[in-house]
Amino acid sequence: MRWRERERSQNVEDRRGMGGTRMAAGGGVGLLAIVAIVWLLGGNPTEVINSLQPPGGSGGPANPAVIEAEAELAEFVSVVLKDTEDVWHDLFSRSGRTYREPKLVLFSGSVESACGLSSSATGPFYCPGDDRVYIDLTFLEDLQRRLGAHGDFAMAYIIAHEVGHHVQNQWGLTSQLQQLRAGLSEAESNRQLVKLELQADFLAGIWAHHAQRTKGILEDGDVEEAVNAAAAVGDDRIQMKSRGYVVPDAFTHGTSEQRKSWFLKGFRTGDLAQGQIDFRSSAR
Repeated sequence: MRWRERERSQNVEDRRGMGGTRMAAGGGVGLLAIVAIVWLLGGNPTEVINSLQPPGGSGGPANPAVIEAEAELAEFVSVVLKDTEDVWHDLFSRSGRTYREPKLVLFSGSVESACGLSSSATGPFYCPGDDRVYIDLTFLEDLQRRLGAHGDFAMAYIIAHEVGHHVQNQWGLTSQLQQLRAGLSEAESNRQLVKLELQADFLAGIWAHHAQRTKGILEDGDVEEAVNAAAAVGDDRIQMKSRGYVVPDAFTHGTSEQRKSWFLKGFRTGDLAQGQIDFRSSAR
């Protein structure tokens, strides 16, 4: 993805170090995540590994290589967020509406939001109660090492998906689903939730389509990186990895094929009308 030396969003809040633990070398994320960050953004992980240990053992001053890697990833995140802001401002204005920009919070370990206390294990999430997207950058390590989703545009897709939930919240879909799920069985409630998640994948594709049209952000292989990331976080793939079997009634985000399909629909068409969802009907 072409992101260096581009405009950044002013809506990033850095809370790293305010929750969880930090490395003695001064980083807000772990060694494997730092290596993943450097590799993802085009650097040389070997150089970082060799320089991580400060002179005289652990407990020394903050390591410049670690600080630089974290700062670079934070810059990447802010550039992607700015791109989402520009796209959604434009699309909202076309329908005579005003887009309300979300905040994006970087945290480490755990974080308090209007949705309660969340740990890194939750993964990236959007909280409609405070209009914020929350990301622990150690998720990169999971995305690449455990889930096999590599490349900078894989992370851009994740950010755009969460911003998609912010768009849904402004459309009123989030509260509509919350009210509907109150009277449903767990299995049926999950099926309705899957629709919201698949539409967020579609909206990530919409963002990629329009960002490419207006800014030319994509490089060779970027779309494949996003599609691979969408497949990597499919419920069926995650359940098979963690349980060894699949329980469709427990799906909350959609299968790998569904997630890929909805992202690509948004990316290929750029047409919001193609991503409308109907609660209570079956997700395709």
